Amino acid sequence: ASSVEEIKENIHNVGYPCVMKPVMSSSGKGQSVLKSEGDIERCFENACENGRGGASRVIVEGFIKFDREITLLTVNAVDGIHFCNPIGHHQVDGDYRESWQPEPLEEEVYIEAKRIASTVVGALGGYGIFGVEMFVCGDHVLFSEVSPRPHDTGMVTMISQNKSEFALHVRALLGLPVGRITFYGPSASAAFVAEGDGNILSYKGIDEALAICPSSDIRVFGKPEVHGERRVAVCLVREDSVAKAVDVAKRMRATIEVEITKSEDLQKNADKQSTEA
Repeated sequence: ASSVEEIKENIHNVGYPCVMKPVMSSSGKGQSVLKSEGDIERCFENACENGRGGASRVIVEGFIKFDREITLLTVNAVDGIHFCNPIGHHQVDGDYRESWQPEPLEEEVYIEAKRIASTVVGALGGYGIFGVEMFVCGDHVLFSEVSPRPHDTGMVTMISQNKSEFALHVRALLGLPVGRITFYGPSASAAFVAEGDGNILSYKGIDEALAICPSSDIRVFGKPEVHGERRVAVCLVREDSVAKAVDVAKRMRATIEVEITKSEDLQKNADKQSTEA
C-alpha cells in the first residue's frame, strides 16, 4: 500500500490488530502494531521515515498463530542451490539477541521449507546468500520474508560450519562453487548490544568471557560510534547441545562490558588537566 486509503483496504482484509512495516527494512525498524484506525497515519509516517531506500510503500500483515520462526540460509551459486541447517532465534523488540543451529525440524517440514526457500531464491535470481525467514505451524510452513544478504541470525555459522554465511556469500558472488557445507555441531550466538552516546568504545571482560568455554569466540564489529543502542559484538559457542551452547553464549555476553565516551569529552578533560597543571 502507498496511501492511507490503500492501507484501510488492506486492513479490512486482515482486521485489527495488525502490523505495518516498510517494504524494505531490517531489525524491526519502521514496524508498528495497529490496534485501531486512529493508529494508521502515525504508523504510516513511522514506516516511511524508518524504512530503507526511501520507499513510501508499506506492507500490512495480519497476525497468525505459529509454533516457531526459522531462518533457512539459502545459497544460489554456480554449482546450484545449497542450504545450511535451519537456524532458530530469540528476539527482543523485533531485534535478534540469540540464535542457534540447528533448529530441529520434522523431515517433511524441512523438505517443505527447502522447497519454499528454493522457489523464493530462484524467483529473485542472482548469486549470493539469502536469509529466508519462515513460520512453522505444526507441519505447515509459511514464508515470512527474505533478506538478500547475510542474515543477522546467521552469525552463528562463524563457529558452526566450515564456511560461514559470509564466506558462502563471497564464493557465490565471485562465481566460485560452494561445494560441501560441513556442519560442526550444535552452536549458538549471542549478540552484545551497547547502550550510550559516543565514538570511543572500550571493552572489558573479553578474556574472562573466552575462558568460560574452550570452543568459543568473540567477534567485535569495530563500530565507530554508538548513539542509543547498537549491536557491537557477538559471542559464539559450539557445545554438546543447543541448549548448552545458548546458555554459555549468554553467560559470555554477561561477562563483557563496554564503556562509551565522546572524543570531545576526553579532549575537554585533557585540556582541563593541562590548565590545572
